[in-house]
Amino acid sequence: MAVSKEQILESLGRVPGPDGRPLPQTGTLSEIVISDGKVFMSMTVDAAAVKAWEPVRKRAEDAVRAVPGVQSVLIALTAEKAGGGAAPKPAAAPHAHGPRPGGPAPQGQGSHLPPGVKSIIAVASGKGGVGKSTTAVNIALGLQALGLKVGLLDADIYGPSIPKLLAIREKPEPLGGTRLKPIMRHGMAVMSIGFLIEEETPMIWRGPMVMSALTQMLREVEWGELDIMVVDMPPGTGDAQLTMAQAVPLRGAIIVSTPQDLALIDARRGVAMFKRVNVPILGIVENMSFFLCPHCGERSDIFSHGGARHEAERMGVPFLGEIPLHMSIREKSDAGMPVVASDPDGPHAKMYKEIAAKIRDQIGQPGGSGRAAPKIVIEA
Repeated sequence: MAVSKEQILESLGRVPGPDGRPLPQTGTLSEIVISDGKVFMSMTVDAAAVKAWEPVRKRAEDAVRAVPGVQSVLIALTAEKAGGGAAPKPAAAPHAHGPRPGGPAPQGQGSHLPPGVKSIIAVASGKGGVGKSTTAVNIALGLQALGLKVGLLDADIYGPSIPKLLAIREKPEPLGGTRLKPIMRHGMAVMSIGFLIEEETPMIWRGPMVMSALTQMLREVEWGELDIMVVDMPPGTGDAQLTMAQAVPLRGAIIVSTPQDLALIDARRGVAMFKRVNVPILGIVENMSFFLCPHCGERSDIFSHGGARHEAERMGVPFLGEIPLHMSIREKSDAGMPVVASDPDGPHAKMYKEIAAKIRDQIGQPGGSGRAAPKIVIEA
């Protein structure tokens, strides 16, 4: 049964705003997007009124969810400063150096881990095309091979790759109408916006909608008991990274880069951004480090070699390891069978497991946040 905008507006008409007017009459609603039973929209309100509007947003989602044919709904609350005045200055970030891994966690500033999740780490890159998602999947599987309970969150809102890399085509099951059950693959709990959106649907979202979607995937998914959640971040240094730094106390971040100078420039920005928001850098991974010819075995440094190691030494952060540019990694990733799962005793799986062991040793025993999330003011 197809869902129409008229049905959505009718359901929203039964939701009063803070002043008592029906929601469609408040002038806060964006265009309503409907795709295969999935409903998306945003509500734009004055920044000073956010607290009053958040319960309205939740009631609106409940009302839309009750419409026959609606499978899922996302309503983002966008806060804008009235009158175009000057934006408040962001709170100063704490010093970049996090507390000792495994030590007591300081009190957060309103942020907390999802229930049952002991630690969260981010896998990021300064630019796209460096193999970040492939690295994130195999690191997660490597941590699992070490005996940890691992979950994987695809936070790359604009270009989710995890469904392809893990050959996931099914949709998450709703639990109780308001929560989702993650997809299980290779023993891992996995969640991605790509499970809810068709593969070719363009994701054209404003920053606040990105923040709302990430927060919902963190808070409204039944992750279960996890020692570590690995988050595949979108490339760059934007809303998603700041949202994760603000919404949860990240235990640390891994930066993925190729060895060429152009990629390393962007990797430096990634390191600097995470340090600025007080997220410890667990290390740098040099991906596509070298190429081994599958026929003759000759090695070629296509993107140079050793640049990430030297950059890590220069910045005083750990170097986690090198991953070669190899056909089997690419073929298995394209087939949805990452090498750590499909060839666990092979040489490439061994490389990823060694990197995973270094990460595990840095964060110590899972549990505790490792840091307090900074207070960050974000204006739409």
